[in-house]
Amino acid sequence: MKKLFIIAVAGLAISLSACNSNTSSKENTQDSVAADSASAATIVFESPVYDFGKAKDGDKVSHDFKFTNTGTSPLIITNASASCGCTVPDYPHEPIAPGASGVIKVIFDTSGKVGVQNKQVIIASNAATPSTELFIKGEVQSLTK
Repeated sequence: MKKLFIIAVAGLAISLSACNSNTSSKENTQDSVAADSASAATIVFESPVYDFGKAKDGDKVSHDFKFTNTGTSPLIITNASASCGCTVPDYPHEPIAPGASGVIKVIFDTSGKVGVQNKQVIIASNAATPSTELFIKGEVQSLTK
């Protein structure tokens, strides 16, 4: 019985010391994340929304979303994906230096998309906010109107 009690106390002591060392590790991780975000790239768009107004069914609507890296590290865009196959983003694949600007070109093919449209493009990057949303919206009119 005495041995069982000693084993239980030893196990409890090990568990508590493991919890304390884990907390210290979390604090170090949070400190490094804060330091990383202070020196991170920052992507700022002139406007994240483009309203094309009205277009005819079958038109291809194109817009250049202009942005600037206002951070202190090079901005690397790793992906740009659209909410559907009718919307195609084209983004710079080379790093954007701090203070430099770039363009993400989005083309929306209105074929078969009659009515009010609101297409989303998600930009993935190494910025402090790693995911940014862009929108292209408007109304596609039928050719028979």
